[in-house]
Amino acid sequence: MSETIDPAVVEHVNELADRARVASRRLAQLSRAEKDAALHALADALVAATPQILQANAQDLERGRASGMTEALQDRLRLDEQRVAASAQGLRDIAALPDPVGEIVRGSTLPNGLQIRQVRVPMGVVGMIYEARPNVTVDAAGLGLKSGNAVILRGGSAAGATNWTTVIALRLALAAQGLPEDAITLLAEGGRDAARALMTARGRVDLVIPRGGADLIQTVVRESSVPVIETGVGVCHVYVDRAADLGKAAAITINAKTHRPSVCNAAESLLVHRDVAADFLPKVLTDLANAQVKLHVTPDVRPYAEASSAAYAIASEDDFDTEWLALEMNVAVVDDLDAAMEHIRQHGSGHTEAIVTEDRAAARRFTAEVDAAAVMVNASTRFTDGGEFGFGAEIGISTQKLHARGPMALPELTTTKWIVEGDGQVR
Repeated sequence: MSETIDPAVVEHVNELADRARVASRRLAQLSRAEKDAALHALADALVAATPQILQANAQDLERGRASGMTEALQDRLRLDEQRVAASAQGLRDIAALPDPVGEIVRGSTLPNGLQIRQVRVPMGVVGMIYEARPNVTVDAAGLGLKSGNAVILRGGSAAGATNWTTVIALRLALAAQGLPEDAITLLAEGGRDAARALMTARGRVDLVIPRGGADLIQTVVRESSVPVIETGVGVCHVYVDRAADLGKAAAITINAKTHRPSVCNAAESLLVHRDVAADFLPKVLTDLANAQVKLHVTPDVRPYAEASSAAYAIASEDDFDTEWLALEMNVAVVDDLDAAMEHIRQHGSGHTEAIVTEDRAAARRFTAEVDAAAVMVNASTRFTDGGEFGFGAEIGISTQKLHARGPMALPELTTTKWIVEGDGQVR
């Protein structure tokens, strides 16, 4: 690595990782009933600590506003009673899910009598590096516990007080259940050196998962010597096909862009088949304008943007590669399905892509040829989410192809081992 890491920080992180490793061995032996009881205790502790968490969150927000934090990041950082309650419910939802640990993936009895089976087991120690997203703190703790993993959390400094207050409440709840507090560890000191020490704690940490902007993710992928699951940027598209139901298309577009624009499954680009552009664009651009969405449009969309009274600019090539994370959207007209898929190949990030069409052949081609972790047919990109998929919560959305892809929940936080039982067989 090009930058020297403070040896004292490395020693501190290694000590915490070693303690997490000890805790992970205890977690790996817990029954489902024990883990589920602990998850409910964590949820209750979170609700009980809501006043303290919100007070800490207010401090973080005030500090963020003073430093010029964008509204998109403020939205991710901001908590209220409903969001804390939703995080607590997420823990209860995780408790209701099947336990992946011990699941037999496959097995057989060989001709020589050996019984072999591949069984799901915890990863061990999982590191999370993320930005101003306090919900990740709770999700990672809950998913880690249920899958038998200890978690080491390195949240962004913008959420420092919120994360600290939350983790204290969760650790106290673990201790009250007779479980090791070190199953949930927060790296609250050491700045960026702590993150780098976590990324290079190979042998102590089994997996690192980054969540945040493109710069954070690429830094972790580039500098980590610990295996990384890449949770990618969400440059997501909605393509309105010539055979689309335009009412559905308008509703899907508005939802995909405006429901919560600061998250990775929000749509950043709208592609419209030329045959329906004149019918569809006047209405949808007016709807987007009414929702205060700023448009980045190609020249052939400009007349429709002007007629809609929307705030707009002519889109640059770089705009189509941008994850806006705000009320901004690219709009382009494409000649056909092939042109739409080529545009997505050039500018998509492999996260989520959506087609709106009543043509089943077009839908089949889109789902087969578009290379993304999730492909939607007549549905909003906002559904790419562990909770929406019925996973309880998610620890991230993987845009890579090895081990895990799409919303990552409990099975994705396990690996497998082969167990072979014999009766004296030799080779």
